[in-house]
Amino acid sequence: AMSNSEEIHTNLIDEPDDDCSSPEVRYSVFQNPDKRSKQFCQDPFKVATACLTAFCLILLMILVVTNVHSGEARSSDQDSPSSTAESRMQKGCANVTALTEELQAVKREKSQLEEEWTQLKKKIAELEATTAPQTTPVPMKNPCPEDWKHFNGSCYYVSEYRRSWSDSQAYCKQQGGHLAIILTAEEQTFIWNLLPRGYWNSYWFGISDQKVEDDWYWVDGTKLVGGFWEDGEPNNHVNEDCGNMVKTNVLSRVATKSWYDAPCYMSLPWICEKLVSS
Repeated sequence: AMSNSEEIHTNLIDEPDDDCSSPEVRYSVFQNPDKRSKQFCQDPFKVATACLTAFCLILLMILVVTNVHSGEARSSDQDSPSSTAESRMQKGCANVTALTEELQAVKREKSQLEEEWTQLKKKIAELEATTAPQTTPVPMKNPCPEDWKHFNGSCYYVSEYRRSWSDSQAYCKQQGGHLAIILTAEEQTFIWNLLPRGYWNSYWFGISDQKVEDDWYWVDGTKLVGGFWEDGEPNNHVNEDCGNMVKTNVLSRVATKSWYDAPCYMSLPWICEKLVSS
C-alpha cells in the first residue's frame, strides 16, 4: 500500500496524459475540450491553408484592379498622341493651303510681268523703227589759232612771258587783238578758269585810269560799268593805274572778285582777246 504522499506524486505524474502535452494537444490548451477543439489540435495546417488561400485571393483582386487602372491610363496616354498628331495634321494642311495660295499668286504675278515685258519690247521696237539713226557728232574745229581758246565768238590767249601793261597791249595788237575786255560774269569766269594757280599769279587785262584817276576805261575807249573788283579795290595804293587779275592757291577766292589795280610799269603776264573773224 502506498502512502498518501506517494499517491499524490503518482497522480501528478499521470496528469499530463489528459493535457495537450503531446504535439497534437498543445494547440487546444486554452480551448473548450469539445469536439472542435480536438479537431483543431489534431489538424492545425488546414487553418493555415485557408488563410493563405484568402490572402492569395486578396492579392489577385488587387492585381486585377491595378491592371484595369493601368489599362485606362494607357488608353488615356494613347489618346494624347493621337490628338497631338491630329492637331499637327490640321496645321500641316493649313500650311499647305497657304503655300498653294502663295504659289498661285506668284504665278499670276509672273504672268503679269511677262505680259508687261512683251508690251515694253513692242514699244521699244516701235521707237527704234521711228527714230532716225543716230550719228556721231563731229567735233567742231577750233576757230581760234593754236594756243588760243574760244569763248562766245572771241579767242583768248594767256601769255607765259612778262611785260608792262603798255607793252602787253602792243603785243595783243600785233596779233590782231587787244588786252581782254571783260563785260560779263560768264566771260570773267571762263578767263579765270584758264589761269593757273600760284602764290600770287597776276595778269594784265585791258582796263586803266591813266587819263583821269578813278575813271576806268577799256582799251577800246568805252567806260567801265561795274566790274569784278576784290573788296577794297581799286585803292591806288602807289599810283596804281592799270587793272590786273589775280589767282592764288587760296581756294576760297572766286572769279568775280579777282580784279586789282597795280603800277602800269610792272612786268606781268597778260591776257589777249580777238574776234574769231580776226
